[in-house]
Amino acid sequence: MDLTLSPAEQAFEAEVRAFIGEHLPADIREKVRLDRFLDREDFMRWQQILGRQGWFTGAWPREHGGQAWSAMQTIIFNRVAGEMHCPELQVFGPAMVGPVIYTFGTEAQKAKHLPAIRDSSVWWCQGYSEPGAGSDLASLKTQADDHGEHFVVNGQKIWTSYAHFADWMFCLVRTGREGRKQEGISFLLIDMKTPGVTVQPIRMLDGRHYLNAVFFDDVKVPRENLIGEAGRGWTYAKFLLEHERVENANLRFITQELQKLRRVAGEVRSGGRRLIDAPAFAAELAGVEVQFKALEIGLLRMLSDMHAGAPAGPGKSSFIKIRGTEIAQRITELLVQAAGPDGQRYQPGPLLGLNEDPLVGPEHALGPVPSYQFCRAMTIYGGSTEVQKNIMAKHALGL
Repeated sequence: MDLTLSPAEQAFEAEVRAFIGEHLPADIREKVRLDRFLDREDFMRWQQILGRQGWFTGAWPREHGGQAWSAMQTIIFNRVAGEMHCPELQVFGPAMVGPVIYTFGTEAQKAKHLPAIRDSSVWWCQGYSEPGAGSDLASLKTQADDHGEHFVVNGQKIWTSYAHFADWMFCLVRTGREGRKQEGISFLLIDMKTPGVTVQPIRMLDGRHYLNAVFFDDVKVPRENLIGEAGRGWTYAKFLLEHERVENANLRFITQELQKLRRVAGEVRSGGRRLIDAPAFAAELAGVEVQFKALEIGLLRMLSDMHAGAPAGPGKSSFIKIRGTEIAQRITELLVQAAGPDGQRYQPGPLLGLNEDPLVGPEHALGPVPSYQFCRAMTIYGGSTEVQKNIMAKHALGL
């Protein structure tokens, strides 16, 4: 593979750098750089800036309002966004439900939902996991009873990221119990303002609020919100999961955290020298950087296949998901190591923006432990590493 950027790709990278440099709000950039809490308004403000440029859905086909970015352009954008401290994009709309809608949805569904995803005026969340259906997603029990012009939904979803921010949810529900359990699942779009939808927060170890439990109590969902055919939701879910696992490569996050790790290791001194000059630590850092470069190449290959119309394939997307999450976790471990004892202080005031308490200790030591704690979940959500390895064994190795 030729990984040298072409003149057009170099020009695109320069354009991305110039645009972010001019348009990324300084207060948001500083929050990201300093590992501070971002609220809904922070995410939406930046995503809407990108939407006006046509870059929030840059990888979408042009016929659906996208920029038809190549695989390399997608990687360039994410890499530069990480280097320049852009917020993590909320991809439930542009990278997950959006492609499902423009691939399997009706013309009315496309007209209603795609413009609001493109300009980031609507926040989406994902209703997949349940208390008894995580990696074994096909065991879900949330029931949608068919009443002709509408469905009535009852049940519960859990670990629903940013449901408290969301306007809409794309949701897997059970509409039938005959045959294989995968055959009775349908794919519904649910307005979060519908009566009977209740969002209950789940607080994380670091005190932040990302996750939620969502309850449905006789929630009436119009039939027009059914994607495709009833009972074929598993097909649409598998299509979406391939895109989700690509996102779980965490390209922007890893780029940003590697940059931070190099900076911190150059500031912290250990045994009379900079930590980055300690042979053991330098070897760990180099090892992670090599793994990340290999991940980028693997991701580029898979994105190239997808742009050419070939499916990502469960084996390929599982590999990307495993390596991306493991590398991200390892970087957070090294950041905790670099922070040392200073990183053990829990300071919710500066971290969460709760009050004006002064920061105790060095600035770089505030965020690593909370990030480490959150990233423990990376190898579980989106399909656990153990399940992904089984998928690779079956589809890639034929075992």
